[in-house]
Amino acid sequence: MMRMPSLTAVLLAALVSTALLPAQETLRRGSSNEQLIDDELRKAVSRGHEWLAAHQHADGYWAELVGYKLNTSYEALDNRPMPHVGVTSLALMSFLAGGHLPDRGKYGKELSRGLNFVLKASQADGQIQLHGTRMYSHAFATLFLAEVYGMVERDDVKRVLQRSVDLIVDSQNAEGGWRYRPFARESDMSITVCQVLALRSARNVGIHVPLNTIRNAQNYVYRSAVRDNDRNYRFSGHGGYGDQGGSFRYQNRDHTRATFPLTAAGVTTLYAAGEYDSPIIRNALDYMDRQVDGFSRDWHEHYFFYYGHYYAVQAYYITGDPKWQSYFRKIKRMLLDRQQSDGRWICRVGPGDAFGTAVSTLIMQIPLQYLPIFQR
Repeated sequence: MMRMPSLTAVLLAALVSTALLPAQETLRRGSSNEQLIDDELRKAVSRGHEWLAAHQHADGYWAELVGYKLNTSYEALDNRPMPHVGVTSLALMSFLAGGHLPDRGKYGKELSRGLNFVLKASQADGQIQLHGTRMYSHAFATLFLAEVYGMVERDDVKRVLQRSVDLIVDSQNAEGGWRYRPFARESDMSITVCQVLALRSARNVGIHVPLNTIRNAQNYVYRSAVRDNDRNYRFSGHGGYGDQGGSFRYQNRDHTRATFPLTAAGVTTLYAAGEYDSPIIRNALDYMDRQVDGFSRDWHEHYFFYYGHYYAVQAYYITGDPKWQSYFRKIKRMLLDRQQSDGRWICRVGPGDAFGTAVSTLIMQIPLQYLPIFQR
């Protein structure tokens, strides 16, 4: 696992950002970050945050469609928007990524209400879920709690965080991955990456995570890679699915899709597990370079777009220049061009616009480096 700044340093940086200067003026200067943060981006994030704050329920949640992926569509469990644990956690992380803290900064009240909602959603078995949300949402909630705990040490946050981490660890299956529900026998890449990032963040703030859990997940991801000489792998489908070497499979079997989002997830998982350089990672990044334009065009306003770029921005950021600058300038322009006049981003297929807006603002704030999970 990569070593992160101490909790004291993280907390000090967050307090300075909220108490002394506007968040956008206190970013960590890096070789490329300063060139990527400009007034246009700051204003877009600010408008996105204003939209999110205006649409948060008084009880702290964002109401979206709770559902699951069905091929390339999204199957809602109910036609009505419901309190959504996963979307709420992503929206709250976006506020954290701007340098805000519960009860501190412009969105301190929103964060405090949201944190209380997430804590109350914790079940007796440790799972954080409501209204049928799945392990995606549990992992996003766990990640949010870990990031909060790294900034504001609260016993109630630690208790819920430890239980949610224990559930993730106990639910890892023999393949080394995770699936939609706890203790499932099968695994898939999209669920596995969420769990590993949550575990890494928790470990960074002092929560015990068995090293063997991380190593088993790392091995699962390696087995999911499509090698250049893997002539037996075949999958045809919409939007750039194919048999190109360098990609990662949805599941460890032939005839399952390998895509830009899954490949971004695979690279991000390996980075989170402490693997930073291997031929598999280099091939995967080259595959992503080839696929990014077509993927972004084909999945416009689809939850695949937001999910894919949520992990792609992390993969490219940790990779560093020159791939990082090239990618971020591209996704930044896409997001700026697609922001609506009221500040939101549209997600027509998926949970809804709060999801699109939360992920878009998270992506654009990566260079600020306020969240430890998004630091190099």
